[in-house]
Amino acid sequence: MTDSACRPPLADLVLPCLDEAEALPWVLARMPAGWRAIVVDNGSTDGSADIARSLGATVVHETRRGFGAACHAGLLTARAELVAFCDCDASMDPGLLAPMAARVASGEADLLLGRRRPQGRGVWPAHARAGNLALARMLRRRTGLRLRDLGPMRVARREALLGLDLTDRRSGYPLQMVVRAADAGWKVAETDVPYLPRSGKSKVTGTWRGTWHAVRDMRRVLAEPPGTHPAPAEGVSA
Repeated sequence: MTDSACRPPLADLVLPCLDEAEALPWVLARMPAGWRAIVVDNGSTDGSADIARSLGATVVHETRRGFGAACHAGLLTARAELVAFCDCDASMDPGLLAPMAARVASGEADLLLGRRRPQGRGVWPAHARAGNLALARMLRRRTGLRLRDLGPMRVARREALLGLDLTDRRSGYPLQMVVRAADAGWKVAETDVPYLPRSGKSKVTGTWRGTWHAVRDMRRVLAEPPGTHPAPAEGVSA
Protein backbone atom coordinates (compact mmCIF):
# COMPACT_ATOMS: atom_id res chain seq x y z
CA MET A 1 0.00 0.00 0.00
CA THR A 2 1.38 3.45 -0.92
CA ASP A 3 1.95 6.27 1.54
CA SER A 4 -0.81 8.28 -0.14
CA ALA A 5 -3.29 5.44 0.43
CA CYS A 6 -2.42 5.41 4.15
CA ARG A 7 -2.51 9.18 4.58
CA PRO A 8 -5.71 10.59 6.16
CA PRO A 9 -7.78 12.63 3.69
CA LEU A 10 -7.55 16.41 3.86
CA ALA A 11 -10.62 18.56 4.35
CA ASP A 12 -11.91 22.04 5.07
CA LEU A 13 -13.41 22.45 8.55
CA VAL A 14 -16.24 24.97 8.90
CA LEU A 15 -16.43 26.55 12.36
CA PRO A 16 -19.45 28.85 12.85
CA CYS A 17 -18.39 31.46 15.38
CA LEU A 18 -20.20 33.98 17.56
CA ASP A 19 -18.13 35.40 20.43
CA GLU A 20 -15.84 32.41 20.90
CA ALA A 21 -12.59 34.25 21.73
CA GLU A 22 -12.00 32.06 24.77
CA ALA A 23 -12.48 28.75 22.95
CA LEU A 24 -10.74 29.47 19.64
CA PRO A 25 -7.13 28.78 20.71
CA TRP A 26 -8.12 25.34 22.07
CA VAL A 27 -10.19 24.50 19.00
CA LEU A 28 -7.67 25.62 16.38
CA ALA A 29 -4.78 23.90 18.18
CA ARG A 30 -6.59 20.58 17.62
CA MET A 31 -7.08 20.88 13.87
CA PRO A 32 -6.12 17.71 11.97
CA ALA A 33 -2.77 18.10 10.23
CA GLY A 34 -3.06 19.68 6.79
CA TRP A 35 -6.70 20.72 7.20
CA ARG A 36 -7.90 24.29 6.68
CA ALA A 37 -9.98 25.96 9.37
CA ILE A 38 -12.73 28.23 8.02
CA VAL A 39 -13.97 30.36 10.91
CA VAL A 40 -17.23 32.05 9.95
CA ASP A 41 -17.69 35.07 12.17
CA ASN A 42 -21.39 35.73 12.65
CA GLY A 43 -21.21 39.14 14.31
CA SER A 44 -18.78 38.63 17.18
CA THR A 45 -17.92 41.60 19.40
CA ASP A 46 -15.11 39.96 21.40
CA GLY A 47 -12.38 39.95 18.77
CA SER A 48 -12.99 36.35 17.68
CA ALA A 49 -12.20 37.08 14.04
CA ASP A 50 -8.83 38.67 14.82
CA ILE A 51 -7.88 35.79 17.12
CA ALA A 52 -8.84 33.19 14.52
CA ARG A 53 -6.87 35.00 11.83
CA SER A 54 -3.81 35.28 14.06
CA LEU A 55 -3.95 31.53 14.62
CA GLY A 56 -3.89 30.77 10.92
CA ALA A 57 -7.59 30.28 10.17
CA THR A 58 -9.36 31.53 7.08
CA VAL A 59 -11.93 34.03 8.37
CA VAL A 60 -15.25 34.66 6.63
CA HIS A 61 -17.71 37.30 7.80
CA GLU A 62 -21.42 36.42 7.56
CA THR A 63 -23.57 39.42 8.51
CA ARG A 64 -26.87 37.54 8.37
CA ARG A 65 -27.32 36.11 11.86
CA GLY A 66 -28.16 32.45 12.23
CA PHE A 67 -26.36 29.14 12.69
CA GLY A 68 -27.33 27.95 9.24
CA ALA A 69 -26.25 31.21 7.63
CA ALA A 70 -22.77 30.82 9.15
CA CYS A 71 -22.48 27.13 8.23
CA HIS A 72 -23.55 27.70 4.64
CA ALA A 73 -21.17 30.63 4.19
CA GLY A 74 -18.39 28.28 5.26
CA LEU A 75 -19.55 25.58 2.86
CA LEU A 76 -19.53 28.06 -0.02
CA THR A 77 -15.98 29.09 0.93
CA ALA A 78 -14.71 25.50 1.15
CA ARG A 79 -12.72 24.08 -1.74
CA ALA A 80 -11.55 20.68 -0.47
CA GLU A 81 -13.28 17.51 -1.62
CA LEU A 82 -14.40 16.80 1.95
CA VAL A 83 -16.02 19.35 4.26
CA ALA A 84 -16.41 18.95 8.01
CA PHE A 85 -18.47 20.98 10.47
CA CYS A 86 -17.91 21.44 14.19
CA ASP A 87 -19.02 23.85 16.89
CA CYS A 88 -16.44 26.47 17.84
CA ASP A 89 -17.09 26.39 21.60
CA ALA A 90 -14.55 23.70 22.66
CA SER A 91 -17.31 21.18 23.37
CA MET A 92 -15.92 18.77 20.74
CA ASP A 93 -12.36 18.01 19.68
CA PRO A 94 -11.75 18.72 15.96
CA GLY A 95 -8.97 16.13 16.02
CA LEU A 96 -11.68 13.45 16.06
CA LEU A 97 -12.75 14.46 12.56
CA ALA A 98 -9.75 12.93 10.78
CA PRO A 99 -10.88 9.28 11.22
CA MET A 100 -14.44 10.35 10.43
CA ALA A 101 -13.26 11.89 7.16
CA ALA A 102 -11.42 8.68 6.32
CA ARG A 103 -14.66 6.72 6.62
CA VAL A 104 -16.41 9.11 4.23
CA ALA A 105 -13.50 9.04 1.80
CA SER A 106 -13.60 5.22 1.79
CA GLY A 107 -17.31 5.22 0.91
CA GLU A 108 -18.40 3.70 4.23
CA ALA A 109 -20.72 6.67 4.71
CA ASP A 110 -21.84 9.64 2.62
CA LEU A 111 -22.65 11.72 5.71
CA LEU A 112 -21.09 10.80 9.03
CA LEU A 113 -22.35 12.46 12.22
CA GLY A 114 -20.73 12.64 15.64
CA ARG A 115 -23.02 11.23 18.31
CA ARG A 116 -22.39 13.28 21.44
CA ARG A 117 -21.50 11.37 24.61
CA PRO A 118 -21.46 13.80 27.58
CA GLN A 119 -18.31 13.77 29.69
CA GLY A 120 -19.67 14.65 33.12
CA ARG A 121 -22.89 15.90 34.66
CA GLY A 122 -24.42 19.10 33.36
CA VAL A 123 -22.51 19.03 30.07
CA TRP A 124 -25.69 18.50 28.07
CA PRO A 125 -28.68 20.25 29.75
CA ALA A 126 -31.83 18.21 30.23
CA HIS A 127 -33.95 20.48 28.03
CA ALA A 128 -31.46 20.26 25.16
CA ARG A 129 -31.25 16.46 25.42
CA ALA A 130 -35.03 16.18 25.52
CA GLY A 131 -35.37 18.34 22.43
CA ASN A 132 -32.75 16.32 20.62
CA LEU A 133 -34.48 13.03 21.50
CA ALA A 134 -37.83 14.32 20.27
CA LEU A 135 -36.29 15.43 17.00
CA ALA A 136 -34.55 12.09 16.51
CA ARG A 137 -37.91 10.35 16.84
CA MET A 138 -39.55 12.72 14.37
CA LEU A 139 -36.64 12.23 11.98
CA ARG A 140 -37.13 8.46 12.15
CA ARG A 141 -40.81 8.82 11.26
CA ARG A 142 -39.97 11.20 8.42
CA THR A 143 -36.99 9.38 6.87
CA GLY A 144 -36.59 5.97 8.53
CA LEU A 145 -33.11 6.90 9.80
CA ARG A 146 -32.40 5.49 13.27
CA LEU A 147 -30.07 8.19 14.53
CA ARG A 148 -29.68 8.92 18.23
CA ASP A 149 -28.24 12.41 17.92
CA LEU A 150 -28.40 15.32 15.50
CA GLY A 151 -25.16 16.87 16.64
CA PRO A 152 -23.21 19.51 14.71
CA MET A 153 -19.99 17.49 14.17
CA ARG A 154 -20.18 15.90 10.71
CA VAL A 155 -18.32 15.19 7.46
CA ALA A 156 -19.47 14.83 3.85
CA ARG A 157 -18.30 15.56 0.31
CA ARG A 158 -18.50 19.22 -0.68
CA GLU A 159 -20.07 18.80 -4.11
CA ALA A 160 -22.69 16.43 -2.74
CA LEU A 161 -23.56 18.88 0.05
CA LEU A 162 -23.96 21.71 -2.44
CA GLY A 163 -26.25 19.46 -4.45
CA LEU A 164 -28.66 19.19 -1.51
CA ASP A 165 -29.62 22.84 -2.11
CA LEU A 166 -29.89 23.60 1.61
CA THR A 167 -32.11 26.61 2.31
CA ASP A 168 -32.56 26.91 6.09
CA ARG A 169 -30.38 29.61 7.60
CA ARG A 170 -31.29 29.21 11.25
CA SER A 171 -31.24 26.28 13.67
CA GLY A 172 -32.81 23.88 11.18
CA TYR A 173 -29.74 23.76 8.92
CA PRO A 174 -28.08 20.66 10.45
CA LEU A 175 -31.35 18.74 10.39
CA GLN A 176 -32.19 19.81 6.85
CA MET A 177 -28.83 18.44 5.77
CA VAL A 178 -29.72 15.03 7.24
CA VAL A 179 -33.28 15.01 5.90
CA ARG A 180 -32.29 15.92 2.36
CA ALA A 181 -29.39 13.48 2.44
CA ALA A 182 -31.80 10.70 3.45
CA ASP A 183 -34.25 11.72 0.72
CA ALA A 184 -31.39 11.55 -1.79
CA GLY A 185 -30.52 8.00 -0.73
CA TRP A 186 -27.26 8.82 1.05
CA LYS A 187 -25.65 6.43 3.51
CA VAL A 188 -26.04 8.36 6.77
CA ALA A 189 -24.29 7.02 9.86
CA GLU A 190 -23.09 8.19 13.27
CA THR A 191 -20.12 7.52 15.52
CA ASP A 192 -19.60 8.31 19.20
CA VAL A 193 -17.64 11.45 20.11
CA PRO A 194 -16.94 12.86 23.60
CA TYR A 195 -19.02 15.93 24.45
CA LEU A 196 -17.06 18.27 26.73
CA PRO A 197 -18.09 21.27 28.85
CA ARG A 198 -18.49 24.12 26.40
CA SER A 199 -16.83 27.50 26.73
CA GLY A 200 -19.42 30.21 27.38
CA LYS A 201 -23.17 29.94 26.93
CA SER A 202 -24.93 28.25 24.03
CA LYS A 203 -26.51 30.67 21.57
CA VAL A 204 -29.16 28.12 20.59
CA THR A 205 -29.92 25.59 23.34
CA GLY A 206 -28.54 27.40 26.38
CA THR A 207 -32.09 28.23 27.52
CA TRP A 208 -35.55 26.70 27.28
CA ARG A 209 -36.55 29.58 24.99
CA GLY A 210 -33.59 29.01 22.70
CA THR A 211 -34.30 25.29 22.61
CA TRP A 212 -37.94 25.93 21.75
CA HIS A 213 -36.98 28.16 18.83
CA ALA A 214 -34.52 25.54 17.60
CA VAL A 215 -37.13 22.79 17.81
CA ARG A 216 -39.61 25.01 15.97
CA ASP A 217 -37.14 25.61 13.15
CA MET A 218 -36.44 21.88 12.93
CA ARG A 219 -40.11 20.92 12.94
CA ARG A 220 -40.48 23.19 9.92
CA VAL A 221 -37.72 21.26 8.17
CA LEU A 222 -39.33 17.92 9.00
CA ALA A 223 -42.60 19.14 7.50
CA GLU A 224 -40.98 19.54 4.07
CA PRO A 225 -42.27 16.94 1.59
CA PRO A 226 -39.41 15.15 -0.20
CA GLY A 227 -38.08 17.12 -3.14
CA THR A 228 -39.41 20.52 -2.06
CA HIS A 229 -37.25 23.63 -1.83
CA PRO A 230 -38.90 26.23 0.47
CA ALA A 231 -37.67 29.80 0.74
CA PRO A 232 -34.78 30.24 3.16
CA ALA A 233 -35.59 30.98 6.81
CA GLU A 234 -34.17 34.44 7.47
CA GLY A 235 -32.67 35.82 10.66
CA VAL A 236 -32.42 34.16 14.06
CA SER A 237 -34.97 34.04 16.83
CA ALA A 238 -32.94 32.76 19.75
